[in-house]
Amino acid sequence: MNILLLGGGGREHALAWKLAQSPSLSTLYAAPGNPGIAQHAQLVDIDATDHRAVLDFCTRHSIGLVVIGPEAPLVDGLADNLRTMGVAVFGPGAKAAQLEGSKGFTKDLCKRAGIPTAAYIRVTSKDGAIAALDDFALPVVIKADGLAAGKGVIIAETRAEALDALDTMFSGAFGKAGEEVVLEEFMTGEEASFFALTDGTAILPFGSAQDHKRVGDGDTGPNTGGMGAYSPARVLTPELEIQVMETIIRPTVATLAAEGMPYSGVLYAGLMLTDEGPRLIEYNARFGDPECQVLMMRFDGDLVALLLAVAQGRLADHGPAELAQRTALTVVMAANGYPDAPEKGGAIAGVAAAEAAGTRIFHAGTAMRGDALVASGGRVLNVTATGDSVRAAQKAAYAAVDLLDFPTGFCRRDIGWREIAREDAA
Repeated sequence: MNILLLGGGGREHALAWKLAQSPSLSTLYAAPGNPGIAQHAQLVDIDATDHRAVLDFCTRHSIGLVVIGPEAPLVDGLADNLRTMGVAVFGPGAKAAQLEGSKGFTKDLCKRAGIPTAAYIRVTSKDGAIAALDDFALPVVIKADGLAAGKGVIIAETRAEALDALDTMFSGAFGKAGEEVVLEEFMTGEEASFFALTDGTAILPFGSAQDHKRVGDGDTGPNTGGMGAYSPARVLTPELEIQVMETIIRPTVATLAAEGMPYSGVLYAGLMLTDEGPRLIEYNARFGDPECQVLMMRFDGDLVALLLAVAQGRLADHGPAELAQRTALTVVMAANGYPDAPEKGGAIAGVAAAEAAGTRIFHAGTAMRGDALVASGGRVLNVTATGDSVRAAQKAAYAAVDLLDFPTGFCRRDIGWREIAREDAA
């Protein structure tokens, strides 16, 4: 089977690496891909926003499955157009993808379905938002409603910070994403992520992870797209996972199906583990980045067979996901200046030496300049390792980081710190 993978980041490199291991794969194409993905796929120059070009490529190259990595093409309805033309696709249609494309949509769905989440108000003007602030205790969470590359969330500790955040939102800093804003109750607890595959009816759990959003050690500094992750997140116990499935995931899938927008793909639930139980922070309509990297390191099954079962509505016939008990941990190497003004063009060496030590280096924001590998984005490499514990996986990952020669890059040195503290205390 020929497969087309859309995307060019670390998430897509991890998917390409695992898809390429399937015995049913004939040719894997990737658009636009990156130098790491090129090790597993034939790169093609297709813009995912050009739906006609994607459809034409699928026809000419007998594509049996399209895997859409990033969220923007899903929200834009690419999966709908592919399905209309009879092409199997992994990823939800535009209506269901509103779970990520509109935070207000998700909050309203939670209200209709009785899904536990933070109290909220949707506002469409700065004056309305200022008036609504009085309904919330401090700190308060202020979110741009639409897609903002993981950066449209501000936790305001004071009223002055909240007013500044609203100025930022409604001044156009996040473009169309900030035309509507969601004010939310601040929830207290530990965050974790839970993943489930669904074809709109059947649901298959696909593991947990814990991300590290802040740029600096000790969870300091501004939020980023993610500076590292590990899986499984054992703070999300088997009992809590059952609770998440029954109170959050199943009601979401059932409500969307009942309202005529069945969800097909991966549901990525960002959770707050409160004293009252798990509550939904937000949904993503695709695999996380860098969470996908650690999930793929643990997945021992045939990814093509699994994603195709989802795409063809046959998930009920598929067995449980084959996730190893070993821990996987990934460290993001970012370009200096990230997340505000990453320095691009810095040379990178030592990748082969780092991988020879037993780790896997997933390319996120890289490019070739002649024969040299250089940084082309904010998050550049995902240094990923496995171990019998989080501490062991962390040790292996940082040993590989230290073999890299990337003078214009940096990383956090404490990925996995919460779980390591729990391991040490046990």
